[in-house]
Amino acid sequence: FTTQDVRVMMQGSSMVKVRSQRWQKSRNLRLLEDGLTVWCESTKSSRKAKAQQTFAVTEVECVREGCKSEALRPLSGSVPENRCFTVVFRGARKSLDLLCPCEDEAKRWVRGLRTLKECVANMSQKEKLDQYPSRFSISDQNQDGKMSYDEVKRLLQMINIDLSEQYARCLFKVSIEEFCRELLRRPELDAVFRHYSSNGCVLSTAELRDFLGDQGEDASLLHAQSLILTYELNDWAQKNQFMTQNGFTMYMLSLENDVFNPDHARVHQDMTRPLAHYFISSSHNTYLTKDQVTSASSTEPYIRALNQGCRCVELDCWDGDKGEPVIYHGHTLTSKVPFKEVIETIAQYAFKASPYPLILSLENHCSVEQQAVMAKHLRTILGSKLLTKPLSDQLLKDLPSPEELKCRILVKGKKHIPHLGQLGKTGSSASFSSSSDDELASSNKNTPKRDPAKVSFRKACHYVSSKLSPELSELVVYCRSVPFQGFENMSEKPPNEMSSFSESDALRLIKDSGKLFARHNSKQLSRIYPSGQRLQSSNYDPQEMWNGGCQMVALNFQTPGEQMDLNQGRFLPNGRCGYVLKPSFLCSSTTNFNPENTGGGPGHVPTQLTIRIISAQQLPKINTEKASSIVDPQVWVEIHGVAIDNARDKTHRIDNNGFNPRWDCTLSFQLQVPELALVRFVVEDHDHTAKNDFVGQFTLPFTSLRTGYRHVHLLKADGSSLSPATLFIHVKVARKGVPIKTVSERMAIAKGKA
Repeated sequence: FTTQDVRVMMQGSSMVKVRSQRWQKSRNLRLLEDGLTVWCESTKSSRKAKAQQTFAVTEVECVREGCKSEALRPLSGSVPENRCFTVVFRGARKSLDLLCPCEDEAKRWVRGLRTLKECVANMSQKEKLDQYPSRFSISDQNQDGKMSYDEVKRLLQMINIDLSEQYARCLFKVSIEEFCRELLRRPELDAVFRHYSSNGCVLSTAELRDFLGDQGEDASLLHAQSLILTYELNDWAQKNQFMTQNGFTMYMLSLENDVFNPDHARVHQDMTRPLAHYFISSSHNTYLTKDQVTSASSTEPYIRALNQGCRCVELDCWDGDKGEPVIYHGHTLTSKVPFKEVIETIAQYAFKASPYPLILSLENHCSVEQQAVMAKHLRTILGSKLLTKPLSDQLLKDLPSPEELKCRILVKGKKHIPHLGQLGKTGSSASFSSSSDDELASSNKNTPKRDPAKVSFRKACHYVSSKLSPELSELVVYCRSVPFQGFENMSEKPPNEMSSFSESDALRLIKDSGKLFARHNSKQLSRIYPSGQRLQSSNYDPQEMWNGGCQMVALNFQTPGEQMDLNQGRFLPNGRCGYVLKPSFLCSSTTNFNPENTGGGPGHVPTQLTIRIISAQQLPKINTEKASSIVDPQVWVEIHGVAIDNARDKTHRIDNNGFNPRWDCTLSFQLQVPELALVRFVVEDHDHTAKNDFVGQFTLPFTSLRTGYRHVHLLKADGSSLSPATLFIHVKVARKGVPIKTVSERMAIAKGKA
């Protein structure tokens, strides 16, 4: 990244926007003066006006060089790949595929966009706040360094705040710097500072140490001194080991003071336990971009899911033209994507976000011939990454661990069973979709009155109604799909057998036989998938399935909302690697834990959680089309856990202030099974006449929640950062009236060790 890169980007470049081999249009791209916005303009005028569009660097997920997208891939060979690149956006926005006039210009843009994105991601809260004077100067239209009354009113609306007429008139003649200082003042932080400062001017290392102790952190003088060296801006104070009010503010705004425990941002759990002992981030119909009926099938959703740490992706495989299998939602209008392209994409992105095993959930609807083609592509494309045989020749007592299966890809599907195959003339057993399993499972779930021999014979006959390719069967090692046959003889079931359940079937098992289902899931893998009635790719509540110990709770990753917020929160700890160790009471084959009855027993640790919502900072405008529209923010705190713990409460609303609203509202929750609980913070724009608009949210496990004064860095609906928007809160946790100050103490209590 060089000054020349920025100069080229700001001067602008003429490129070709590509959507397909036939659709290619000229576009001018230019980086605007703010260094964060790219303007993309059509070179031809339409009847109305020139079409123009912008995108922010913060919206960019990644930049890919070469012909690495579905639109550019067909051009490979006809145009130099080094002149092509793709800008991939977060959320539902379509990628931007571009062809540059020369290699050097393409490299400048790729390098520049990547580095600008990295710079924004690594920007401190202070650097974000430092942008305000330059933003405010835009409103100083006559450039006299002063703010007129009209300029003040316009600026206040721009930054989402509506002050009283009297206060605005008081501000309108001050300098921009004074205006900035007044708006960015944090009286609530100042109050905390004064509480610990003996003279109200500075914190000594001993006073800072006392504050850290109350926060439940390392309360050593050495740690206090290191924070002063890191965050104190005043040279005199730093030299004399004092922290001023400004330094304290910078520390409190830093990620080091985040509500999420930074120790959990890396892999910190035991990764040597059997696979069945982990929650595994799982995707349903991974290939779809939107709904289940008419949307496009693509390799892009696989990339996005894998980059989010997803460790189980789904492939619905059907016979395609010219002997090549395809992936799409069968018997619908969804488009088709070649199976081979999906596997090539998976090979490239499988372990970029996580080194732990990736499971390919095959829904196999192909003929034997095209199943053999699938097996060939899996072997040749995935190579040594593909697990094709057990890790050991010894009798399997438990599934291998994520550590043992590091950087390996596992196939989940049907496997040939010789004694069943003998019932057919060809010696091959059947291949079903999960729906066939579900029909059998639904008719045979836990029904002791039925003759087991007749049930087995009928299932075997059903198996031979279609054929399974031996080449594909060989690739199934530890994830052999079988219909669920009830809870009888659980100890005799091979650990490599797993079943898929519809959301309704899984919920019924949890409600009616929660303890048995938890025991089953301590050894066997279970995959839960959404109901077939969810045509718009909506999601079910994953928390209910986690409560029962289900590992692969598959969701439609393409659909943002509360359910995906919970999924992101569940897999936020352990380095976002996609594997989170289940609580110990869900890992025992003799557990008595029942998610529907938690008045005592395993996991039952009554805990009081008290959260004071103090203030918010720089919430975004929701109605950007109407300049005078200001948000009326209101905060919800939700607890998602076992049924007895589920709760939500809210603050009052603050009218006309999204910039620095203050509530000072205390919410309290009683948790019975804290180790399963997720805490979700939601900010809404209150509306008297319609449903409240979503502003931002953040979800994390209770066991990753830090006590004391903390900032919550809010996320958008698609899970990306809403920076610099934050909540300022105070968290207190107690068990039987005894405060629990540290995260380690709280985790020990949640596990029953304290």
